Amino acid sequence: MGHTFTAACVQLTSARDIPDNLDEAVRLIRDAAERGADFVQTPEHTDIVERDGGRLLSLTSDEEGCEPLRRFAALARELRIWLHVGSLAIRLDGEMLANRGFLLSPDGEVTARYDKIHLSDLALSAGDEETESRHVRPGNRVVACDVPWGVLGMTIGHDLRFPEAYRTLAKSGATILTCPASTALAAGEPHWHALVRARAIENGAFMIAAAQAGGAPGGPRTFGHSLIVGPWGEILAEAGEEPGVILAAIDVEAVEVARRRIPSLRQDRPFDQPPEIHRGPARLAS
Repeated sequence: MGHTFTAACVQLTSARDIPDNLDEAVRLIRDAAERGADFVQTPEHTDIVERDGGRLLSLTSDEEGCEPLRRFAALARELRIWLHVGSLAIRLDGEMLANRGFLLSPDGEVTARYDKIHLSDLALSAGDEETESRHVRPGNRVVACDVPWGVLGMTIGHDLRFPEAYRTLAKSGATILTCPASTALAAGEPHWHALVRARAIENGAFMIAAAQAGGAPGGPRTFGHSLIVGPWGEILAEAGEEPGVILAAIDVEAVEVARRRIPSLRQDRPFDQPPEIHRGPARLAS
């Protein structure tokens, strides 16, 4: 396929009903493919947004029995697209799940899978706490995969706040970085754009970040604003706050240009840890 392709983000408002969520995701993925997308990404929690860990366990299965994954694999095969399912809830045992993303080839095969490393244990305001670690077991390694246009690095959601993961992927050859997310409104408004653009700029890579938007009745409010960002930090496409599809033309040769102009990935230098700290004199009493 060469060095150019069309990428799409599907923005969803997933709720507590898996069949309804899947129907909406399939509809928008089809729309993206009809509009010329070669690569389509859905957000974190594509299948279900559910804070009740017990209910979540009761509704999900292991990867082998995962009906949402089977349905998305068949869709990728039908549409002949690369489909990045941002994440699904995958049961690991009777008590814990994985928040797992999947990259599906146009043959419907799982080419790569990634378990979210940095879990969303947050206290954004009084009475608005999220403790993902209660029912999700974190992954322990970042994942990159060859695609026809280069190397794609996979992350999810709260990983966005840990730049070392993206630098590791970029230094391993990733030119396209991804972060499907479900970002709380209180964190998304001040931080989402800055963090997505920063990960693109500091690594000289494309960032593709499909997001959950709005919120189902009784569920958490999410920020939306799915983004596709170029390696110089330029926003190529942005969604609003409603479900829908955004598309952008990607020329991966722009990565080589950006990394040649600012070759920071080759300029890391070792330094001693912990830092040398000089304490100043005690403040004089007024």
